[in-house]
Amino acid sequence: RRAAAMAGGDMGQRMVWVDLEMTGLEVEKDQILEMACLITDCDLNVLAEGPNLIINQPDELLEGMSEWCKEHHGKSGLTKAVKESKISLQQAEYEFLSFVRQQTPPGLCPLAGNSVHADKKFLDKYMPQFMRHLHYRIIDVSTVKELCRRWYPEEYEFAPKKAASHRALDDIRESIKELQFYRDHIFKRKTDEKKRKLIENGESDKAAS
Repeated sequence: RRAAAMAGGDMGQRMVWVDLEMTGLEVEKDQILEMACLITDCDLNVLAEGPNLIINQPDELLEGMSEWCKEHHGKSGLTKAVKESKISLQQAEYEFLSFVRQQTPPGLCPLAGNSVHADKKFLDKYMPQFMRHLHYRIIDVSTVKELCRRWYPEEYEFAPKKAASHRALDDIRESIKELQFYRDHIFKRKTDEKKRKLIENGESDKAAS
């Protein structure tokens, strides 16, 4: 993998951001309604905006959704859009796979998003070819969020709050913005402090000798 990563160069450092809207969270019975995908570089700059597709699903599946899904997908307009869509799951997978093949080398770039482990379960089941193109690791912003909440609660108070539109592309953009916040206000500052301490310790060691 190391040789492949070197061959992939900067493209191998890219992140594949995905968000799904589903009929629920039970992978055995629920289905994907909407999927969006963005590619960023390792510094979280958006390089390419992929398809944002709404997948047709049968009425009985939509009628069997939980009250929460009925309310939020109804309010966002997603339920109506799903009924009107002509796009099949297979067609959607083909379009997303074509997009990531153009933008990323095979097997190197991780799936990224907020609580993206939940999306991954559905993608593993319903879009296996798409997933085979990606690295097996994931970048889950919710992990960083939970660590920040515990370790740096004061800074966490200023993290961007989600608008909760429950539409795929909006959710991805919010996730990228949130990770940018953690990088700028937690990772970088703490790294700079560590460097300063290392330099100070190194200078004090020299002085002592």
